[in-house]
Amino acid sequence: MAADSEPESEVFEITDFTTASEWERFISKVEEVLNDWKLIGNSLGKPLEKGIFTSGAWEEKSDEISFADFKFSVTHHYLVQDSADKEGKDEVLEDVIPQSMQDLLCMNNDFPPRAHCLVRWYGLREFVVIAPAANHDAVLSESKCNLLLSSVSIALGNTGCQVPLFVQIHHKWRRMYVGECQGHGVRTDFEMVHLRKVPNQYTHLSGLLDIFKSKIGCPLTPLPPVSIAIRFTYVLQDWQQYFWPQQPPDIDALVGGEVGGLEFGKLPFGACEDPISELHLATTWPHLTEGIIVDNDVYSDLDPIQAPHWSVRVRKADNPQCLLGDFVTEFFKICRRKESTDEILGRSTFEEEGREIADITHALSKLTEPAPVPIHKLSVSNMVHTAKKKIRKHRGVEESPLNNDVLNTILLFLFPDAASEKPLDGSSSTDSNNPLSESEEYNLYNQFKSAPSDSLTYKLALCLCMINFYHGGLKGVAHLWQEFVLEMRFRWENNFLIPGLTSGPPDLRCCLLHQKLQMLNCCIERKKARDEGRKTNTSEIYPGDTGKAGDQLGPDNLKDMDKEKGEIGKSWDSWSDSEEEFFECLSDTEELKGNGQESGKKGGPKEVASLKPEGRLHQHGKLTLLHNGEPLYIPVTQEPAPMTEDLLEEQSEVLAKLGTSAEGAHLRARMQSACLLSDMESFKAANPGCFLEDFVRWYSPRDYIEEEVVDEKGNMVLKGELSARMKIPSNMWVEAWETAKPIPARRQRRLFDDTREAEKVLHYLAVQKPADLARHLLPCVIHAAVLKVKEEENLENISSVKKIIKQIITHSSKVLHFPNPEDKKLEEIIHQITNVEAIIARARSLKAKFGTEKCEQEEEKEDLERFVSCLLEQPEVLVVGAGRGHAGKIIHKLFVNAQRLTESSDEAAAVAPPEEELKRMGSPEERRHNSVSDFPPPAGRELILRTTVPRPAPYSRALPQRMYSVLTKEDFRLAVCRFVFIMSQNKVDEWLVREMCRLGWLMLEEPLIGFKAGKLRLCSSKLVIRSIPQRRETELVTIFVS
Repeated sequence: MAADSEPESEVFEITDFTTASEWERFISKVEEVLNDWKLIGNSLGKPLEKGIFTSGAWEEKSDEISFADFKFSVTHHYLVQDSADKEGKDEVLEDVIPQSMQDLLCMNNDFPPRAHCLVRWYGLREFVVIAPAANHDAVLSESKCNLLLSSVSIALGNTGCQVPLFVQIHHKWRRMYVGECQGHGVRTDFEMVHLRKVPNQYTHLSGLLDIFKSKIGCPLTPLPPVSIAIRFTYVLQDWQQYFWPQQPPDIDALVGGEVGGLEFGKLPFGACEDPISELHLATTWPHLTEGIIVDNDVYSDLDPIQAPHWSVRVRKADNPQCLLGDFVTEFFKICRRKESTDEILGRSTFEEEGREIADITHALSKLTEPAPVPIHKLSVSNMVHTAKKKIRKHRGVEESPLNNDVLNTILLFLFPDAASEKPLDGSSSTDSNNPLSESEEYNLYNQFKSAPSDSLTYKLALCLCMINFYHGGLKGVAHLWQEFVLEMRFRWENNFLIPGLTSGPPDLRCCLLHQKLQMLNCCIERKKARDEGRKTNTSEIYPGDTGKAGDQLGPDNLKDMDKEKGEIGKSWDSWSDSEEEFFECLSDTEELKGNGQESGKKGGPKEVASLKPEGRLHQHGKLTLLHNGEPLYIPVTQEPAPMTEDLLEEQSEVLAKLGTSAEGAHLRARMQSACLLSDMESFKAANPGCFLEDFVRWYSPRDYIEEEVVDEKGNMVLKGELSARMKIPSNMWVEAWETAKPIPARRQRRLFDDTREAEKVLHYLAVQKPADLARHLLPCVIHAAVLKVKEEENLENISSVKKIIKQIITHSSKVLHFPNPEDKKLEEIIHQITNVEAIIARARSLKAKFGTEKCEQEEEKEDLERFVSCLLEQPEVLVVGAGRGHAGKIIHKLFVNAQRLTESSDEAAAVAPPEEELKRMGSPEERRHNSVSDFPPPAGRELILRTTVPRPAPYSRALPQRMYSVLTKEDFRLAVCRFVFIMSQNKVDEWLVREMCRLGWLMLEEPLIGFKAGKLRLCSSKLVIRSIPQRRETELVTIFVS
């Protein structure tokens, strides 16, 4: 206890002052980054070419460092130089000022239109920036700014880096930088002033010259001449004298039917507002000297008309409303809706009429009463009758999303065969021999996986897009889709082919909806051919059988044909859709058994040969059956079932689920051999007494190998046998041949059940939500938008737009080939299309304003068109001839007209009180200036002042000095770079130090002996002498203006 009560002994602590501080670590990190980027030593490149800052390629590389817990980003900006320019990198040149200091005097790249702000202010080709890593962080206090500047100075001195290094201070929106560049015996300080309000004495050239001369502190009299570059920028905002040429679409004409249904196949194009908001005219005086011109608060010689250089840039409207972009964007929004068609339109329009009957006693009578299905004449009234009646029952005529005029016009556009009393005879409207089939425009559907531009699917996409934008929005889309589905069922039930679809199986290069419509058309073709075949002879159904098959038919076969014709008269739609469906009744099958067809499997060749041949197409060349020598006939076979991509995917999944076992593989082989079995049965029926070898010789000739052998008599004969794979035990071909019965194709089970497939397609269409429909048709809409953009671009011939369109096609082909593309990627494509539309609209706006079509001389017209094209593609365009050229005169006229409009508005305001009017007009000098000027006051004034002066002594090396100034209505900025002469201690001129002491700029606390301790004290705010402790053979004394 006693020990516990004693006070604790003091702990002896040792502070290690040799440990590096956070500041020293920060300096070390800066040096490490500069060394990693190899920014060491001095290398001189070739002089900067004119305009290289804009036309050249700029690159940057970044790294991240930290000062304690505050993170900074270090970024190296540099102009990419040729390999020839970099050869001098390894040579360190002494007694030569750094390259960046030499660039300060270069006048070839003053006022670059597009560059980093430091490039515009200081004319640098290479520099490093240290800035806070986070956007919300900022270096605000003066002590922190000085600490960072000290770090930069030490890092540059230790590494020997001669690239300017800047530190960003204050908030980032102010773009405030301070920096330093060190060379052999020289140093440049980069300073900046940023004010909200422009001081009155700095609004003209004379005031800026005064501050520049005071900053450089030149000891010479008279001062060296100052080189001046001036640029004034004038802004034209009033375009009222030139109306915007874009005409809005005539919606009333579409509804009233004046334009016609073909207008539904055209997408609108153009901007709804002028996409050019402002024109900026920059008048430049590149080479002036002090004393040649006068610019003060009383008088100015700077007349924009007399400026030697004019350059123009246009300011584009932010996100102008474009018709084509809005169309595609609004249609894309449907993809994100979740409502079904029934939820949008109310009660289901597909419900049966029997639901409206409340009395249950009528339920059975519906089954017993005869209900013949009337076949309506194909017309517009028949197409729209069902859905319109049911919609009216629940909502009334006025509430229907689409009125009759619009709906009839759309349906006539989609189904042109409905306009004639007699429908088209089974031919689709798409011509397979279209001359455009090989062109890029026509084959875009293959790249986009959409549909041909003359197909029904393509037209439906355009109509739905227009309905969504102009007529009813989402409800109008749902209404039109219901009418479309009803029309598809009407055509299926009445054997009317769907126009606008190519014949044949579904094209897997197109979108799934187009494949479904092609599948439905295939079903209609099969059903129509079957129904027409019931009225004709069997020989007419299979024209290849005439002559051959007819010779083999006897009285019994003719009797069978009569029975078959009687059976054909039944309604095929009432047949079962099950897999056990056959085309013959039971009596016919029993008769076939009686004829010995069942004995084909078990009986010998004699029994099989007694069968009558059926279903022959034509004779196969010189081939004969191997065992009886009869000619081999090619049978009439069933066509394979057409399939859409979703059915193929389902089939692949089913086959994959069977596994890899022997039983699964056997079952998979049987499922895949349905077509093979049907062809074997047809071959047996056409060639009684045939064997598997005969079938293989026709079906797969490579699997029948023939060789020349010598027989018993010594003669060379051909002997053939099946291939090795055909002899494998439990071969699928052998099993299928033993199972096959001699049944002609017309008596076989259908490989393609058109009734079932058609109902599946119709059900698929009926259950589609508007969002699903929009997803299916969006590739077609993008396809149409790209074609529209290409069509409009051909009229304007803009090279940059052609490159963008190629990029859009490449990007879209990659995105749209996926089954479910991401919404973000689709939005990018739509945004690119909108940008192209805006560029073309800007071209038309500029052509209208500059009057390219009004030029009488062809040479002037070409110059103007070239000028307008450059305005679209380049950030700034030089006006040939300045204000005296053809384009310059037009620009001058634009400003004069705008000034007149301003003066007329001022005259209209003359009713104001006299005192307010005087205040509004300003000072007398301002009124005099405005009354004679054709231009408004400049929106921006930029000046660059340059000179070379020796500092600090008259006999010091003459070094460049530069000041950049920009004055706008609410902003004033000065960017100054001043060179300072750095003296080695061994070369310090004693006279210079004593002279400075005499002037009172510094005070020596000890006698002037070597400056080993460097004890100097600041006694004036004008000059500081700092001596670095002796660490090397040479100590440096730095002199700079504070």
